[in-house]
Amino acid sequence: MDLVVFLPLLIIMGAFMYFASRRQKKAMQATIDLHNSLQIGDRIHTTSGLQGTITGIGDDYVDVEIAPGVVTTWMKLAVRDRIVDDVEDIDAAGTDLESTGTEITDRPNLNKD
Repeated sequence: MDLVVFLPLLIIMGAFMYFASRRQKKAMQATIDLHNSLQIGDRIHTTSGLQGTITGIGDDYVDVEIAPGVVTTWMKLAVRDRIVDDVEDIDAAGTDLESTGTEITDRPNLNKD
């Protein structure tokens, strides 16, 4: 009798664990694919939020240029994602299509006369 009560609970817990494990495996595979596809010249974000350009790649490390002439060495595991430029938001003249063009003044008008 007690087994019949807990059987649905065990099935639900088992299904939850299966789907959670599957999602984690997909995320891990996506990270591995990213690290294997890195190339010199790619713009990246690190896990600490640093942005830079890859200047060299080793087995476990990447050299990242964070400023002109400043190259640091990072573990590949620290690379979070690749920066992709949004070409769709920029028109032929090189201006942002979603820009509102508001002007900022030095001081608000304080005189209410």
